[in-house]
Amino acid sequence: MKTIQPEELQAKLDAGETVHMIDVREADEVAAGKIPGAQHLPLGLVEFKHQELDKTEEYVIICRSGGRSGKACEYLESQGFDVTNMSGGMLEWQGEVEV
Repeated sequence: MKTIQPEELQAKLDAGETVHMIDVREADEVAAGKIPGAQHLPLGLVEFKHQELDKTEEYVIICRSGGRSGKACEYLESQGFDVTNMSGGMLEWQGEVEV
């Protein structure tokens, strides 16, 4: 499984790169703040909504600490998606958040 460190993701965003991000935390966690531009798709819905994602895009998957996003990455990879897990999750994120 590919991984990216939070500071590497921050550098990509700061450089103006388009990064497709999916936050798989629960709604109450996301309400407390998420990375600007991240799409919210709770882990429990990934299996049912993955067909709404574009297999030609690369996605960075985000959760609180990296565990749930790892599970989401494993599933999405098995479905043919190009995904990267953000190591450490939002606990390690030092950048801007939107509420």
